[in-house]
Amino acid sequence: MRPTVCLVSVLALMAAAPGVLAQTPAPTAVSADAATLRTYTAAEFYQTRNYGMSSPAGLGFSADGQSILISSDETGVFNAWALPVAGGTPVPLSTSTTVATRGLSYFPGDDRVLLAADSGGGGSELTHVYVRELDGTVRDLTPGENVKADLLGWSAARDVFYVTSNLRDPEVFDLYAYDAHTYESRLVFQNPGMFIADISPDGRWLAIDKPNTSADSDVYLVDLQGDGEPRLITAHEGAVAHGTYAFSPDSRQLIYGTDEHGEFNQAWTHDLTTGAKAPLIQADWDVQFVSWSPSGRYRVSALNADASTELTLLDTRTGQPVRLSGLPAGNLGQVRFNADETRIAFTVSSDTSPNDVYTADLTTGQARRLVTALNPDINEADLVEASIVRYAASDGTIIPGVLYRPRGASAANPGPAIVLVHGGPGGQSTRGYSPMIQHLVNHGYTVLAANNRGSSGYGKTFFHMDDRAHGESDLQDIVDAGQWLRDQDWVADDQVAVMGGSYGGYMTAAALAFHPEAFEAGVNIFGVTNWVRTLESIPAWWGPQRDALFDEMGDPATDAERHRRISPLFHAANIRRPMLVVQGANDPRVLQVESDELVAAVRANSVPVEYVLFPDEGHGFQRRDNRITAQEAYLTFLDRYVRK
Repeated sequence: MRPTVCLVSVLALMAAAPGVLAQTPAPTAVSADAATLRTYTAAEFYQTRNYGMSSPAGLGFSADGQSILISSDETGVFNAWALPVAGGTPVPLSTSTTVATRGLSYFPGDDRVLLAADSGGGGSELTHVYVRELDGTVRDLTPGENVKADLLGWSAARDVFYVTSNLRDPEVFDLYAYDAHTYESRLVFQNPGMFIADISPDGRWLAIDKPNTSADSDVYLVDLQGDGEPRLITAHEGAVAHGTYAFSPDSRQLIYGTDEHGEFNQAWTHDLTTGAKAPLIQADWDVQFVSWSPSGRYRVSALNADASTELTLLDTRTGQPVRLSGLPAGNLGQVRFNADETRIAFTVSSDTSPNDVYTADLTTGQARRLVTALNPDINEADLVEASIVRYAASDGTIIPGVLYRPRGASAANPGPAIVLVHGGPGGQSTRGYSPMIQHLVNHGYTVLAANNRGSSGYGKTFFHMDDRAHGESDLQDIVDAGQWLRDQDWVADDQVAVMGGSYGGYMTAAALAFHPEAFEAGVNIFGVTNWVRTLESIPAWWGPQRDALFDEMGDPATDAERHRRISPLFHAANIRRPMLVVQGANDPRVLQVESDELVAAVRANSVPVEYVLFPDEGHGFQRRDNRITAQEAYLTFLDRYVRK
């Protein structure tokens, strides 16, 4: 809930922990011996399937309860599929070959489906909401050029669904109600310039979040049956972050998050009638989310606990976590309920296994796997579990990280290593399956995913330590991560690279420009190189989030001099180590011209630069073939310039 404004989304994979959703694990696979370890190609790793559930705002089970709505890149691009609860082959609901299409929700009374897809194609991020009719035809419910729309939820009666859209004003998202039968829409709320977070099941109350700064935010309530004016419910002094989690199923309470009472976000309730507030979930980590089953019998919540997500499925009648059987050891997430709350669908993953889709009977607790994501040609025992490490930065600040150590790496056989930098600013590297990381580790590279100061998940003090100091103290943490790796006897001290995407790509280029001897090479993926241009070209639909980003990074109207000082492009003459640059031609956040200019500037130094430009990608990858091409480029480049 922390109001982080990231240039790239951070995927937080679920991790089980004591005291959360109880399960009876199957035996853990025996680790492969280094002598018998098989190495795999990038193509083999990316033949692994990616599975995701329906939108949290949608209905995950079909009207008859026999199918589960999932999204999968089975065909190389994400599409929506109907997965039989009884098991069997998923049925395709969309057939895009170019644009990622995801399943948002089933309709409550029949097999129509709401879908989301990028209307601009190739990574423009201008998603529209579509309906797939019973005959398979698809209709755009949110047409318009430069329109971005998303599903907010369903009414309790299931006769209306709500959509946010910036059709009226590119900078703000208004709320529209759509008739579930005719698709006729009406404007429910004209947004004055905040972030519409949730609507109560009875359709009366609207929760709106307003970022004031990167450290301070508020929650407003709108009575849609009253005067329709936003009313502040989080009055406070000082910098305190607030944000909406959800309304209770009976529409009597709003659950919101706040860090007013300590370092971490807690979940509190706000009574919609009396205004009374009370704590709901308090812990020594951030509460990530709170949601319920349709009737409210089951409550799902999660903590961001030291780079893992601890998920709890609580039976509110008994006050006890639900106990499931038939599951492997792993991480549970994306829980979806059927209409009568007798069954759930969810995912299970781990460091060595991507999301598999399971279903479980809530009466018996028996769970059953419906799909297997990992490429069957890959032996899971050849992959590595991550560990959490901490190292001291130059100024003594303790920096956490997620470490992947290759099998066979030892003092007698030291190998190359990579400091991996997450996106953001304000993102977090978490535990969980990553084909990019596992492929590199499988080929002998240690990977340290460093959570430099300014990362989320470790308290508000740590989160704000890099405000208006980006490319300075946080960059030093990355340089110090490289030194920590060199200090390990199983890492070759002359074979350490830096790598990252988006803000992490910026940090990679900055490390090469401002600490030119710190790393042997760098891999810059969709990275910012010119903060002056990037901040001036933030898409209009960021709206108030753009203001929060300016508060954290500095306003380009007044801080252009500092932005120029920390931008690698203007200091490219310092770069002396090889660099690989990966860019999407359609990237709306980091424009292609940034990478073009950096590549030209570094080549002018007679420094080796490799450039991979994808004409059909934006800020990230939608297509499997492009992921494979990029992954092969990473390994080839690192083997050429880092491994000795």
